[in-house]
Amino acid sequence: MIPFNRPYLTGREFTHIQAAVAAGQLAGNGRFTRLCQAWLERRVGSPRVLLTQSCTAALEMAALLIDLGPGDEVIMPSFTFVSTANAFVLRGARPVFVDIRPDTLNIDERQLESAITPRTKAIVVVHYAGVACEMEALMEIARRHDLVVIEDAAHALMSQYKGKPLGGFGHLATFSFHETKNVISGEGGALVINDARFVERAEIIWEKGTNRSQFSLGRVDKYTWVDVGSSFLPGELTAAFLWAQLEEAEQITSKRLALWNRYREASSALDAIGLRGPVVPPDCDHNAHLFYLLLPVPGRRHEILADLNARGVTAVFHYVPLHSSPAGQRYGRVSGSMSVTDDCSARLIRLPLWIGMPADTPQMIVERVRESVAAVGAR
Repeated sequence: MIPFNRPYLTGREFTHIQAAVAAGQLAGNGRFTRLCQAWLERRVGSPRVLLTQSCTAALEMAALLIDLGPGDEVIMPSFTFVSTANAFVLRGARPVFVDIRPDTLNIDERQLESAITPRTKAIVVVHYAGVACEMEALMEIARRHDLVVIEDAAHALMSQYKGKPLGGFGHLATFSFHETKNVISGEGGALVINDARFVERAEIIWEKGTNRSQFSLGRVDKYTWVDVGSSFLPGELTAAFLWAQLEEAEQITSKRLALWNRYREASSALDAIGLRGPVVPPDCDHNAHLFYLLLPVPGRRHEILADLNARGVTAVFHYVPLHSSPAGQRYGRVSGSMSVTDDCSARLIRLPLWIGMPADTPQMIVERVRESVAAVGAR
């Protein structure tokens, strides 16, 4: 079987973990935490980045930072992971789901203004597959309506929009280092604070609601409880592992792009039978986070995935749209048609992509996709 994902190790993870153990600090906010945060600040061009236990935790911090409460609304795509919505529902806010673009499968910026109400506090954008949303248009809409923009950049470390790194556009942004991402630490994430007005409070929330960061800098003579917060920072062993990955982030991206491009070249032959691969607009430099195909019709996807599995390929579907989920219907609302979301989510399959995959594997997998589509269509 060809697995869908295989975590990549650079070879320095255990060396750094041993160094963290030898240093005697295993709790968070040690040397490796600071190295990772500084690297991310340089990469994104942000004044402050805080490591978190997950991208989910970073989103929950973002919800606290913008003071969401019951009755507030947050606009977001329905085609995303549950954490994008859950973080805001936990504060009592209502997710407002809008449709996605048929090309990039990102939030459709043309649908935003009709979803804005006096209760809207923020827009959350998701850079699906590491391909950028239309950030210039999105930020202008947010500016006109005085809204906070939060980038859910879980897929998007090392991707760019018009030459600027993703995660550097919104007032806040989040990254994921889950083992299914390009750069990993098993579980892990980061909150990017691009708006300076949020920096001091973010550090307080990160440190369990205390002003410990100011105490560490000598700005106060003792630290105490000053605001809401929680235990968001990861342990130093996680940060040490992540540092080994960040040191090779450029090489990791290059290796994944080489495989992604082989998929792109091989899959061009599938156009004739109605399958379509990812669309990457000219202004976007992506990170090869994933390679997907859209099947011609939605009704046979389960059979095609089962047939691929029988042929030795572990291909998978992706998100069940949040607006159609039980919790989405309970906690959220829909603005406008969701026709593109419903259609594309039902036709999408993701193909294996991981460093170490033989160079001829993408061609072989694409051929097996063609065989599976033909076999299922003949039944």
